[in-house]
Amino acid sequence: MCRHVAYVGPAEPLGRILVEPPHALYRQSWAPRRQRYGTVNADGFGVGWYAEGDPVPARYRRAGPIWADLSFADLARVVRTGALLAAVRDATLAGADAEAAAAPFAAGPWLFSHNGAVRGWPGSLAALARGLPAAEVLSMEARNDSAFVWALVLARLRAGDTEGQALADTVQEVAAAAPGSRLNLLLADGETVTATAWGDTLWYLTGSGRTVVASEPYDDDPRWQEVPDRTLLSADRTDVLLTPLKDPAADTAPVPVPPEETGT
Repeated sequence: MCRHVAYVGPAEPLGRILVEPPHALYRQSWAPRRQRYGTVNADGFGVGWYAEGDPVPARYRRAGPIWADLSFADLARVVRTGALLAAVRDATLAGADAEAAAAPFAAGPWLFSHNGAVRGWPGSLAALARGLPAAEVLSMEARNDSAFVWALVLARLRAGDTEGQALADTVQEVAAAAPGSRLNLLLADGETVTATAWGDTLWYLTGSGRTVVASEPYDDDPRWQEVPDRTLLSADRTDVLLTPLKDPAADTAPVPVPPEETGT
């Protein structure tokens, strides 16, 4: 479900990243090439971007498919930015939250998207909800799993965690509570991009002072690199760092017993 992309680099029109490439996010809304779950991402879309000199991003979100929004085509043609995060949505469950359920979610300088699904939602994360400050729960933009995962990440960011630590700890906490969840998270702050590969595809392309992180490549440039599953990605305009993430499920796997200790 869902496809997302983030960019940091020289200022470009939104459409240069989201529309013009042959397999851009725009086309991924109806014809993704590497999506493992779902086939059409028509349950909403959104783009957030940063204007020069303003650390708080702007957002444009809609409940319908990106290809049906003629206003977005005009917006993408003329708005320029050096950093963006955008997503097209295939809803896990139908709901009444409309565009409020479409990524990117935002707070302060941050933009956030979740490609995946929390298994057993909402019951599987009830215990985590009890551990969140009430203000975080009550201020959720939507009532879906992605908005709740964002609330968990945001609570950590506001407590002083780095972007990488906030994503890594949230993924491992949710994965422990709801094994089998798909938790590809994407976070931008206008200067850096942080992401997790956990249960779905993630790729990056870097060079010439720009970095793109996406669910799948938007063209056939051979420089695209796939991020291994269970990995944290931290990137800026010139560098990409990949760090393996520990899977909580590994801690519960049975430990083989040597034959001489079985008593047989």
